[in-house]
Amino acid sequence: MKKEGIKNLIIDFGGVLIDLNRQRCIENFAKLGMPNVEEMLDVCHQQGFFLQHEKGLITGGEFRDAIRERIGEDVSDDRIDSAWNSFLVSIPTYKLDLLLKLREKYVVYLLSNTNDIHWEWSCQHAFRYKTFRVEDYFEKIFLSYEMKIVKPDVEIFRKVLEDTGVDPRETFFIDDSAENCRVAETLGISTYTPKAGEDWSHLFD
Repeated sequence: MKKEGIKNLIIDFGGVLIDLNRQRCIENFAKLGMPNVEEMLDVCHQQGFFLQHEKGLITGGEFRDAIRERIGEDVSDDRIDSAWNSFLVSIPTYKLDLLLKLREKYVVYLLSNTNDIHWEWSCQHAFRYKTFRVEDYFEKIFLSYEMKIVKPDVEIFRKVLEDTGVDPRETFFIDDSAENCRVAETLGISTYTPKAGEDWSHLFD
């Protein structure tokens, strides 16, 4: 760790732990007949009912109904979920090993803008490794759809600090959005913004 005195890590999910494939997701929604999905589907910040879903303002069922209405056909839940989850690829096993190693030295938290459909898939497929499950990698998990707020809103960081009681000066945040990191820094949290596909384990050499 380049910065001394760090005791707590807050780690993003999409683009930091799990690899993403936005183009594949767009293509799969297009195959279902959904128009203009590119405009609503950003790697870091969603729009429209995608954003509502991420904020937990609509349920998974309401999200699927919004997709069906946009398409104009009665597409099955499974086909919608398959297209939506194709955004997610996998977590490289070296990152899962790293998380377990980091827990020996730091208190590790997850903070993610995500939704119930993606998170359910991730718990079943992305975090299953050896005998480990998602709860083994983190002290606590903070998810936007449960908190009803998304990054880069400063309130999501305030809520994490309040809930955990950690000192921001002893806390290091890793997120692939420079804007999310900039907002976290206003609260005194140190940050790092990895590039797409970066092995950021060098931070802890």
